[in-house]
Order: sequence, then structure tokens, then C-alpha cells
Amino acid sequence: MAISSKQVKELRDMTGAGMMDCKKALDATDGDMDKAVEFLREKGLAGHTKKEGRIAVEGLCLTSITDDFKKAAVVEVNCETDFAANGEKFHAYVGDVAAQVLNSGAKDLESFMDEKWSKDETLTVREALSQQISIISENMNIRRFEKIEENAGFVATYVHAGGKIGVLVDVETDVVNDSIKEMGKNVAMQIAAMSPKFTRSSEIDDEYIAHEKEIFLAEAKEEKPGGNEKIWNGIVMGRINKEFKEICLLDQIYVKAEDGKQSVQKYVESVAKENGAKVNIKGFVRFQTGEGMEKKEEDYAAEVAKAAAEARK
Repeated sequence: MAISSKQVKELRDMTGAGMMDCKKALDATDGDMDKAVEFLREKGLAGHTKKEGRIAVEGLCLTSITDDFKKAAVVEVNCETDFAANGEKFHAYVGDVAAQVLNSGAKDLESFMDEKWSKDETLTVREALSQQISIISENMNIRRFEKIEENAGFVATYVHAGGKIGVLVDVETDVVNDSIKEMGKNVAMQIAAMSPKFTRSSEIDDEYIAHEKEIFLAEAKEEKPGGNEKIWNGIVMGRINKEFKEICLLDQIYVKAEDGKQSVQKYVESVAKENGAKVNIKGFVRFQTGEGMEKKEEDYAAEVAKAAAEARK
């Protein structure tokens, strides 16, 4: 039977396998989708060399934390499709990577990849990744990791949407109870939702501010060509202050604020006061799956036609 490009695309979306492999699988199984999936799974165990060139921009960001909440890690591991990212095997593997990062002394990704894999010390982390690529049958990549350790308080963690966003928050405090921990989680959720660039405005360097002022001044002069320096500078400072409230965590409006006006800083202060605590949000890490990476747009019909032409040669 003739295999359509729609069938090939559907099978690829389900399995993440290459277009040529999907076409061959459907040809071999007379278009039976379930049998084609099994065909590809069996074939995928043979190796992963054909997958290394494929773009991996899906995946998961997961966290791992010590029992005393003093140290935590967040990792991003990429794969090719949501089908694989949502699978139990991939999720378990990323969880194992996060656990190893938490206990690792590696300061960078390269040295981490050369470590012995904790689940099987006959392999390095790099070799274990290669093995997982064969098992899951997709190109995969351990992209990055970060750790936070806070001995004068705790680390709050949050994973959003099953692993699309992973957050760590460094909370320095002299009181650690359920209320303070809940505050830490709420701040982590704020970071996940509002994606701040800085913890507080004092972290913003002069070069960044100068660059933003230059842009806002040009806009002000365009909007108010008949104005003067005083008017233009007033507009610039207003926009700078507004931007700070958007990009600085503690200046942002707290998303759960009942009055819609309370800042994150005021929220933290109110919880600290209620618990007789001194609380300082020292910093955070926010990973979002695939951020900064380009996802390749593919012409499935053209790719199937190309694969069929190559097969006839």
C-alpha cells in the first residue's frame, strides 16, 4: 500500500525516529501504526549514530535536593520530541542526572560528563548518556546544570508543568518552619511565572542601565519632539523604574497578592514578620526547557519525497 507523508509525520511525532526510518517501518508493516512503532523500537536498540545530528530542543528541567534542604541542583536534559520527554524512561534518566549533579564536585559540564556514572560505575556520565540515546531512540543532550547551597537557611525548589521550568531559590533565614518554606516555594513559583532577570535592582550593572536609558531617550525624543531635556529625562526615568519592577524579582508585583499591588519584597517581609524571622532572598536559578535554542521547522512532505527518492537509488 502507498504510505502518505501524513502517516510518516504521525509516526515520527509518536516516536521521534528519522523520516526514512519511519517510511521503512510503515512499508514493512503495511501501514500498521502500532506494528510500525514496535518495528522502530526494535531497530532503535541497534545504535544511535544516525540520531546525533538531529536537533534536540525538547526535554526536561528537573531538580534534586538534600534531605535537609541545604543544597539543591537543577538540570536541563534535551531530547527531540515531547513524546520522549513525557516518557517514563526519559523522566527517570533526567532525575538520575539531577541526583548525580547534586552530589558531584564538578564545576563545569565537561568535567561532569567525564565522571563515573553513579548508577553504573563501569560507565562515565558521557557513556551512560550514549546508552540512553540507544534505549530511548532519540538524540539527547545534557545541556546545563546549576547548584545552590545555603547553610544559613534553605533552598526552595519548584518544577513547573512536569519539567518545562525548573527553579531554585536561595533563602537565607534564621527561622525554618512550614510557613517560611511555603513562602520560599511561592517565590519559586513567582520566578517560574514571571521570569525575572535579577533578584534586586542593585544587581543591575551600569552598562545595562546606560543601554536601556539610551533606548528610552531615543523613544522619548521621537514621541515628544518638541520637548526638552527635563521632559525627556522624566520619561526615561519613569520607564526605567517600570522596567525594574518587571525584571527584578523583589520589585515585581507578587502574583498571589490579593490587592494586586503587594511586591514580592513586601510579601517576604510580611511572612518574616509573622514568624519573627529575618529573611533574605539571596538569589535564584531559573531553567526553561529549550530557551535560547532554535527549533528547526521541517517540511515533512519534502523530506519524505527526498527519502523515497534516495531509497530508489
